[in-house]
Amino acid sequence: MNNMRQYLYNLITDKENGFGSCLIKGFLFILSIIYGLAVRILVFFYRKDLCRINCKVISVGNITLGGTGKTSLVEYIARYLQTQGRKVAILSRGYGRNTNDERRTTNDATMGDEPCMLANKLSGVPVIVDADRIRGARKAVSEYGADTVILDDGFQQWRIKKDLEIVTIDSTNPFGNGHLLPRGALREPLSSLRRADIFVLAKTNFNSDDIGRLKNILHKINPWAEVVESVHKPLGFYNITKPEELLPVDILKGKTAALFSGIGDPDSFEKLIAGLGIKIGVSFKFPDHHNYTERDLEKILSESKSKGINNIITTEKDAARIYDMRYALCDMPIWVLRIELAIKNNDTTRFLNRLLALYSF
Repeated sequence: MNNMRQYLYNLITDKENGFGSCLIKGFLFILSIIYGLAVRILVFFYRKDLCRINCKVISVGNITLGGTGKTSLVEYIARYLQTQGRKVAILSRGYGRNTNDERRTTNDATMGDEPCMLANKLSGVPVIVDADRIRGARKAVSEYGADTVILDDGFQQWRIKKDLEIVTIDSTNPFGNGHLLPRGALREPLSSLRRADIFVLAKTNFNSDDIGRLKNILHKINPWAEVVESVHKPLGFYNITKPEELLPVDILKGKTAALFSGIGDPDSFEKLIAGLGIKIGVSFKFPDHHNYTERDLEKILSESKSKGINNIITTEKDAARIYDMRYALCDMPIWVLRIELAIKNNDTTRFLNRLLALYSF
């Protein structure tokens, strides 16, 4: 199954270019035309009768598959609004979970990795997992008294009336190959970006040369939206068995480590690690939201040992998925990189003022 997912991913990112792959791409292109038509029809009909929730609704989403930093932005917004006295709740579909249990727990199997990570990091902020976002939003208001709900991965939630539509854009690969699913990585046509109120450009520290060009493209599509830049900033490392003990970010500087991740953009994770002066001896890349098994962990451990590596590093999102198996790698430490999203330069004031403006009327 993982091999098939990887092959399909290679097709939509044009990493497969053989004769057979080109034939499949042609078929996928036809499907993408049908998909695009279906999306346009759905958006048209849903937006004629939007459901209104009795609180402020902030959507954080993206227009492409893969990691664009939206979950980190959800955390950033929730923390800030909480400091402003707002009663915030986060709504998630819980992609990748192994059960349909809708209870608020902090278990990866019942929540999914990203909601589980948010629930563990955000004290006092309910994280509600429900495939029906309208039902989840109403639950946030009725059971938790929320005056603000944040839709994690909410851009494609076309049925809900939103007070603020934020779209995260991966500045290193903003629109993939420009094709819609399943031929490309676009979840909607680029014209859908006209719905956005704010664009948050992610990972701008990895792509400073093309930021101006990307801003011009977004301005042509949607001249009324705010555009702000952001980076993912490493805060430090913690041992997976002691998440409450955050150690300095330079604790592994000069050492060689094995990396493993199952995220949308593993290359950015590797760049962050290399930027901390850590040598990458081997990197294990799994599909996004990968459900780890003990066999996976045993392979990571044995191959790391065979290369003389004594440290293993992963992401917080992956740590949420292996927490129940955290002692399977007890022969060597599993270090988890904690990061935070930071809005760059003078964009911070503009962004936060835009959030606060929701409550002025």
